[in-house]
Amino acid sequence: MEAILVSACLRGVPCRFDGRHKASPECEEAAAGRAVVAFCPEVAGGLATPRRPAELVGGDGHDVLDGTARVVEDTGRDVTEAFVAGARRALAAARQAGCTEALLMPRSPSCGRGVVYDGSFAGELVPGDGVTAALLERNGIAVRSAPGV
Repeated sequence: MEAILVSACLRGVPCRFDGRHKASPECEEAAAGRAVVAFCPEVAGGLATPRRPAELVGGDGHDVLDGTARVVEDTGRDVTEAFVAGARRALAAARQAGCTEALLMPRSPSCGRGVVYDGSFAGELVPGDGVTAALLERNGIAVRSAPGV
């Protein structure tokens, strides 16, 4: 059976920064018929639930991986290392399960695909990918944003 990596919060795991989940019927339908590997890179990187909101500053996830941008909490604390560690663990989990595709949480600094928050903590969106989405893409795993969330 084909496997797909899915953001754990989309599977009903309360692991988002606010301690909630974002499960939706559309996500379940999108993953139907495949073995699901539910994964939260932020928790895997060592961050607690709940936790302070974090955003990408100075670029997107690709820039973080290249060392030219950071991930910071709304308090200013740099959590880049945790986000990169979680992304690496997500990639390892995807490879171990044979995933060729990932269905991830939109707009997230980890999982966002195509659009992420701009680092101002004002709710503004800019083009870009989260850290995990960028690492998965760089390693040949097709990344999609989850529908309906």
